[in-house]
Parts: sequence; C-alpha cells; structure tokens
Amino acid sequence: MKAKVLVVEDEVKLTRLIADYLEAAGFQVLKAYTGKEALAIFRHEKPDIIILDIMLPEMDGLEVARIIRRESSVPIIMLTARVEESDRVLGLEIGADDYVTKPFSPRELVARVRAALRRAKGEFPIVTIKVGDIEIDPQKRTVTVAGKQVDLTPTEFEILALLARYPGKVFTRLEILEKIQPYAYEGYERTVDVHIKNLRKKIEPDPKNPRYILTVYGVGYKLAEG
Repeated sequence: MKAKVLVVEDEVKLTRLIADYLEAAGFQVLKAYTGKEALAIFRHEKPDIIILDIMLPEMDGLEVARIIRRESSVPIIMLTARVEESDRVLGLEIGADDYVTKPFSPRELVARVRAALRRAKGEFPIVTIKVGDIEIDPQKRTVTVAGKQVDLTPTEFEILALLARYPGKVFTRLEILEKIQPYAYEGYERTVDVHIKNLRKKIEPDPKNPRYILTVYGVGYKLAEG
C-alpha cells in the first residue's frame, strides 16, 4: 500500500507542486489548506506522515502540531518561511521530527519524507535493549521506564535506540544526525539538543540532573552504562 502523506499548506500552487513530486515518488497525497481542515483529515484518514506549514489561516501550524502530538506520534515535517532559529526550535520542542525552510527543493522534501518514514519503521535489530530502568523494544517500537510506557516521536525513538545500543559510547551531534537524518541544513546539529531535551523530559526522573542521557561537554552525548 502507498504511504499516505498529508500536506497542510495554504498556498495552492505550492501544495500542487509538493503533491506532484510526492505522487511521482509513489505516495498517496492528502491536502489541507487550513489548520482545522488538517485536523479533520488527520483524524479521519490516519496519514503516515504530515508536512505542515507554520503559517496557516484560522489556526497556525504550531497549534496544529501541539494537538496532533497529544493524539499521535505520526512523523511531522514543519514547513516555514521564518528564518529565526527560535521558530524552528519551538516546532521541534512541540514534537516535530524535522523542518524545511522555504524556499526548498521539492526533491529534497521527498527525500526527507522517505527518511522520516524509515525512522518511523525503524532499522534496528529486534532484540530488546535494557539500560537501567529503561527497556526499548525495537520490534514494537515501545519504550518503558520503570515499567511505565512513554510515548516518543520517531526521531526521539531513533536517538534513544542509537545511544542505547552502545551504552557509554560518546556520539557527537553530527554522528547522531548522520544516523537519523541524512539531509541536514547548515546549523542543523543544534536541533539534536532540542530532541535530547525532549527525551530527557520523558525518560529522566529529574531532567535537569539527567541519570541516563549524559552530556559530554564539547563532544556530544552518551547513554549511561547500567
């Protein structure tokens, strides 16, 4: 079956352009032009991935992303004409997996959609990984902490699974990106920090004093052993 991509963009010509490239790449495309319409289609059609513009009428893309994240871990790629890093970081903190800044190459957007879907499916061995109170089941794509399941976005799951496969090994931000996101803009490495921050909120007893995901200053991150 073709993967369903929901494109949420109020510029009709741009929506058609994105849809044409996605359909040529073998995807089924759903279209929405407002935030409210996007939520209705999301709930009815259950898309596999969402491309979501920030600037939308009635309800902006950030609010749409907040609502979707409360209901689903479906991959979200944000589209933005804004250049301020704070806007990109806010989207990631809400739970977006990736962002693309306008103007962009439609071919690159298609490549990012494919990469996000690969992350959602996972490419790790099926053996369960245990580190301390954390248990990761790559086959079911579930994470439990002290027996309680936590909901992670596909990108958060991939980062945690990568670190957990090599407890104690230090990964630079670039190494983490190369594993989970082969297409990155200049300065994109800093977004790893946002995903790590979100992960700590979900799995750490005290996110400000992390027990599991440790920062190695000047280098990157590692998962504590044992």
